[in-house]
Formats: sequence, structure tokens, C-alpha cells
Amino acid sequence: MDSAEVIVSLLVVMIIIVSLLSNVLVLICFLYNPEIRKQVPGLFTLNLTFCNLLLTVSNMPLTLVGLVNKDQPGGDGFCKSVGFLETFLTTNSMLSMAALSIDRWIAVVFPLSYHSKMRHKDAVIVLGYTWVHSMSFSTVAACLSWVGYHQLYASCTLSNVRANHNRTQFVIFTISFHSLTFLLSFVVLCVTYLKVLKVARFHCKRIDIITMQTLVLLVDIHPSVRQRCLEEQRRRRQRATRKISTFIGTFVVCFAPYVITRILELFPAVSINQHWGVVTKCLAYSKAACDPFVYSLLRHQYRKTCSDIINRLLKRSSLNSSDRGRENRPNTIVQTVE
Repeated sequence: MDSAEVIVSLLVVMIIIVSLLSNVLVLICFLYNPEIRKQVPGLFTLNLTFCNLLLTVSNMPLTLVGLVNKDQPGGDGFCKSVGFLETFLTTNSMLSMAALSIDRWIAVVFPLSYHSKMRHKDAVIVLGYTWVHSMSFSTVAACLSWVGYHQLYASCTLSNVRANHNRTQFVIFTISFHSLTFLLSFVVLCVTYLKVLKVARFHCKRIDIITMQTLVLLVDIHPSVRQRCLEEQRRRRQRATRKISTFIGTFVVCFAPYVITRILELFPAVSINQHWGVVTKCLAYSKAACDPFVYSLLRHQYRKTCSDIINRLLKRSSLNSSDRGRENRPNTIVQTVE
């Protein structure tokens, strides 16, 4: 292994560790807090976490094995099953992000009718579509032997190695697959979150107007207080923009290089460096490590739940320590008497 492969291997190991710990923590918060389970977005987050966890424990380690051994991990049937699973999980996770963006758009644009427009039954229907959509493309690819070990990405995934006799069909399938997964999800994310940003800026503007009118009326207010109010206005506007940029930016940065590379490799005249192929695969895997922070762990509700879990564990640990101390105390007294 050269230095580049060693660095990429270490990167995959780091992604596996972060993704596993963060997604397990999201799952623990979901099971611990009943309020999170009652909320409709919790179903989409749970589905996304499930896909990320399964991708972390199944596909990422095998990609690491393929990268280290420079060979297919396992037999053809095993690799075909892993490739089917990767196609399904990646598609499902992308559509889950799109579903979360739609949910937030409805919550912000239609706040008064949100509970009637987005119920648990509606969320289950949306999730059912994501599963059917993902299963359809994965099944077609597996039945036509379009999944297998791809040397460029050192992983079991969509592969055209055995598609030379029907290359045109594989090209059509690949373009359709990425158009109806990545491109569709990207368009939904942009449309919904830009609508959310527009509404958020409108509300911020109204709040700013009211604040400025109040500051004008309070002529005796201290300059430092006035300055803090203005700073809070600026932070409020930046906070909304930063959140939307994070949702869309992480999706593009993580998935776009991989999808573009998959499209470019369809053209025989285009030569792609193997190191670049593995790097794009790592970027796609890194989305599984980013999602828990982007959609869950940085939110107040999840942070409070994590804090409650830690406090409860510390309290239980201290109680166990005190109980052990009380149990050992009589023995000490007896030894002293003897």
C-alpha cells in the first residue's frame, strides 16, 4: 500500500468509528425520550439512522477490506448481496433527507395546519415510498447482474464489468437511477429549504422592525444594550442561513463528487484515477457520519436528552459506589474489633 492508500484507509476507519458512535447515540436518544418518538420527524430520523447504521456495519468495513487487500471481499454471491444492500441504503437515506426537508417546509410555511397535513400515518406513507423506490432500483440492478465488485471504488456496488453485452441499458439505468435519487433529492432539498429560508428571513425582518421601533421609543436605553439587541438581530439572520447551508451543503459535498464520477465513468474516453474513485466513495460514506450531527445531535432536544442520560448514568454510578461503601463498612468494623 502506498501512502495515499494508507491515508484513505485511516479515513475509512475514522468514518466508521464516528458514524457508528453518533448514529447509535441518536438511536439511544430516540428510545430514551418519548417526546422525540411522538414527533413525526422522529420517524424520518429513525429511518435515516437505520440506513446509516446498516451501511456502517456492512458496507464500510468491506470497502476497507477491499482497499487493503486490493481484491473482492468474499465470493461473487456475497459481493452481489452487499452491492444490493448498498444501493438500497444509499437511495433510502437520500430520500429520507428529502422527506425531512418536506416535513420542515410544511412546519414552517403551514404552522397552523402542520399537524393535520403531516401525521404519523402520512409519514409512514412517505417512508413506504422511499422503501419501494429504493427496493425497485436495487432489485433491478441485482437481477440484471449490475452489482458486483468495482475496483475503482474498492467496494461492492453498481458495476458495469459484466454489462458489456448490454452497455446501453446499463448507461440508461445508471443515469435514471442517479437522476431519480440524487438529483430528485437535491431539487427537493433546494426548493423546500429555500422556501423555509425565505419565510425565516421574513419573520426575522418583522422581529427586527419591532425591535428597532422599541429601541427608538426607549431613548434612555444604554448604548451597550442597544448594541446587544442589534447583534442578536444579526446572529438570528445568520443562524437561519447557516442551518439551510448546512443541510444542502453537506448533501452536495458528500454525494455530488461520487455521483458525477459514476456518470463520467460511463464514457470510455474518460480516465478516472483509482485514488479519486476511493476518495469519492469515502465522501459518500462520510454523510452517514455527518447526518447525526446535522439532523439530530446539535438540536436542543437531543442535547438535553444526552445530558439527561449522562446525568442519570452518573447518578446511578454514584449510588452504586455508595452502596458498595456501605456493604464494606461492617466488614471493616469487624476486622478492627478482632
